[in-house]
This record gives sequence, C-alpha cells and structure tokens, in this order.
Amino acid sequence: MSLRIKALDTLSTFNDGELGQLDLRQRYLRHIEINEDAFEKKCAAAHITVSALVLDHTRRKVLLTLHPKVGRWLQLGGHCEVSDASLEDAALREAREESGLTHFDFLIDGPVQLDAHIINCRGDGLVTHLDVQFVLVAHENQEIAISNESLDLKWFNSSELPQDCDFALVRLLDRAQQILAH
Repeated sequence: MSLRIKALDTLSTFNDGELGQLDLRQRYLRHIEINEDAFEKKCAAAHITVSALVLDHTRRKVLLTLHPKVGRWLQLGGHCEVSDASLEDAALREAREESGLTHFDFLIDGPVQLDAHIINCRGDGLVTHLDVQFVLVAHENQEIAISNESLDLKWFNSSELPQDCDFALVRLLDRAQQILAH
C-alpha cells in the first residue's frame, strides 16, 4: 500500500473532536486527493509534513531541536520521503535521523494533532506545511546525538519549555499531556 493510501486512511480515522482539527483534517484529505505530489517539496503551495514530539521514558521530559532556519526550539520532524511506507514511518525516520535515538513507542496509535503553518522554504517563497503530529516515547538508556539538521538538541522538563519555542509546540505538548492524563 502506498504512502498516499495509508495517509488517507490515517487521516480519515483521525478525530479528536475539536472543530478546528476536523477542518484541518478535511483540508489535508482534499490536498492529498487533489495533488499527486502532496508529500513532496515540489508541491509548491503546500505539502504534507510530519513531526514527532519525543518524550523520555518517564514522560516528564521532551526532546527539542534548535532549528537552524527557524531559530527556535521545535519538535523533531520534516518532509516525507519516497521510502516512507506511512506517516508513522516518516515520523519515526525523522525522529531517528534528528535525535540519534533508535527505539520509540507511539503514545497512541495515529496522530495526536494537525497543524498548518507557513514557512519560507529555501528561496521558493512561502509554503504551507500541513503537519501531521505524533508523540513518541523514547526507550530508556539511549544517548541523543545532534544531527546536521540542528543547531542544538536538548531534553527539557515538560513544565519548563524554552521561552522562544513555537506556540504550536506548546499546543502539541498540551495535547500529549491531556492524553497522558486519561
């Protein structure tokens, strides 16, 4: 099964009940249905991306990357690749590449949140990232390693995020904490 078909299936079943999230889900589904290259950077107006909020095994710390282009602390993530079998696989690949960690569990099956944001993509102008966000729990006894896609990589207490972190990251962490509370 292709990434496209699996993504349509994953997003079709995503339902957190929040009206804004349901509207985004419909937008993502339409984007994938209309655009053959919906996951590729060359899909100029918008493309599907994935991100992973990585929690430590105690679920009290969050791993963030200091993004070189954005200049802020963010969750791990990026673009889907042809080799990705699913959105989940893409999120795992990005987390592994950007953290050096290899073993994770998903906090829940499927994404926890959707977030559409506009960025300036390497001289291609403004592009909308239709981000599918997952939460991963890292297994213990692993060492992080900074990749060339990051200025820094650091564990933060989930109650003490850096001041310059993105608001979408705060929403994502809040959503993860809601899930953990149930």
